[in-house]
Amino acid sequence: MQLDIRAARPYLLSRHPLKSLGRRAASFAALVVIDLAGLVIGLYLALALRSEIRDPKPILWNLLWNHETDWLPFLILLLLLVFSRNGLYGPRELREGAGRVAQSVFMVAALSLAFAVGTGQHFTTFGLYVAGAIFVATLISVFRWSYETATGSMMRSFGVRRKALLVGEPEQVARLRQNLGATRGGIDYEFTGAVLPGPALHEELARQRLDELIVADAGLDEQQLLEIVEAAHRHAVRVRVAPRTTELLVERGEYVPGQGVPLFELRPPIFAGADWALKRAFDVVVSATVLVVGLPLWLAISALIKLDSRGPVIYADPRVGVGEQEFEMLKFRTMVEGAAGEQAGLEAANEATGALFKIRDDPRVTRVGRLLRRYSLDEVPNVLNVLRGQMSLVGPRPLPLRDYARLELWHRRRSNVLPGMTGLWQIAGRSSLPFDDLVRLDFYYLENWSLWLDVTILIRTVPAVLGRRGAY
Repeated sequence: MQLDIRAARPYLLSRHPLKSLGRRAASFAALVVIDLAGLVIGLYLALALRSEIRDPKPILWNLLWNHETDWLPFLILLLLLVFSRNGLYGPRELREGAGRVAQSVFMVAALSLAFAVGTGQHFTTFGLYVAGAIFVATLISVFRWSYETATGSMMRSFGVRRKALLVGEPEQVARLRQNLGATRGGIDYEFTGAVLPGPALHEELARQRLDELIVADAGLDEQQLLEIVEAAHRHAVRVRVAPRTTELLVERGEYVPGQGVPLFELRPPIFAGADWALKRAFDVVVSATVLVVGLPLWLAISALIKLDSRGPVIYADPRVGVGEQEFEMLKFRTMVEGAAGEQAGLEAANEATGALFKIRDDPRVTRVGRLLRRYSLDEVPNVLNVLRGQMSLVGPRPLPLRDYARLELWHRRRSNVLPGMTGLWQIAGRSSLPFDDLVRLDFYYLENWSLWLDVTILIRTVPAVLGRRGAY
């Protein structure tokens, strides 16, 4: 029997939204207190440092705030506005970490400096802004990390779970379940089952007390999806949809006004102008640092390769780069000499999905090569390609010629930007992910790029490599 939606309580006044609103309000208040504490303590430390450097006399701690207290309300308001604009007070699973905090704090410092210059304020040192930003960003990041860790542990100890029901065809649901992982935003999932759209879904919604409905959208038409959403909202259950891979192609759509019908221009996902200059400068500085600092490691690896097997130390692997142009990606050699000629005979043993070629126990890999691959050390010479401008530190992984020839046409949008040494699919599971999910992650990166996303991916690559997730 179909219930009349007017007989149900409004969604916003039902139990789950009200409980969620209470949690969000408490979380927002706690984060504001944390951020203001970091701001005040960080500024105080910067003032103390300035006093220590400029005046060797003992610091008069109670006099440090003589003039700065006049600025504090303005800085508090500015910080809260910038943090809010950058999503740092959003839901737990959407809040970013230290990278976004640092970016926001330095924006606050820049805006306050511009305001001070514009209003003719007197300065004794501009270094106070830099030191203050560093102290504040560090403290707020540490405080927020402590808060997220502590509250996450508390929720797990109290048995807080995110109860979710999966909806879709069995094959799509199985892949979705694998890729979702066990937790999101520090809250563990409790998957209560999987159903097909239709009567079975309505029965489960009536029988269970759910938090989320996660829908594998592939194969559903608009009418089916609307019915699922309506049924879930009728029971105060959130709906999250895992989109088709091709739906990510339209995320850069820009509304074109003045037409008789709504039109959207689909812009290519490329880096240009200031974005390109910033990303390129970051790539060059970090790559040059890795090259110089890592030189002893390079020499040690080169010696091991030479002692283990015949052949060159560096292998130039033909790959497809930006604009579908071929280039030679440099790697430490991990296979026997002439291994490329043996690949055709191993096609039947391929374990990867889609266009990729991967064999877990590839007989061509040497003993030293297996160790290098396990920790991705074979890819360190990629920094030379980065310095040449053929690659970036972060981006879609360049594919061998054999793999690239097997791509579908829409997959090739990956080649609109420089390929990367690492990317989202390396930190999400590396070789263990299905090919379509690799493409989906590449598209997400292209649509959501920022320098801080690059920094976050580079930082998260380290534990992914050390944990050997999906590496072979």
